[in-house]
Amino acid sequence: MERIEEVLEKALEKVDNDRYKLSCFVFSRVKELGEGATPLVNMDVTQYKLTDIALKEIAEGKIFIDRIDTID
Repeated sequence: MERIEEVLEKALEKVDNDRYKLSCFVFSRVKELGEGATPLVNMDVTQYKLTDIALKEIAEGKIFIDRIDTID
């Protein structure tokens, strides 16, 4: 696996270098993975942190962010 810094850099590029957007996106995906969603990359959930898996998915373009909804 690539170093986490390299994965983070690629993931940031996918969200126009907006760290806030990326953190919201990662949080949302980690929640899905925690609830049993199947990872879209070849990483074992028992060996890697869910945040690392989510970042890798974003960096590889496996998942995309269309919008972030807020609940009023």
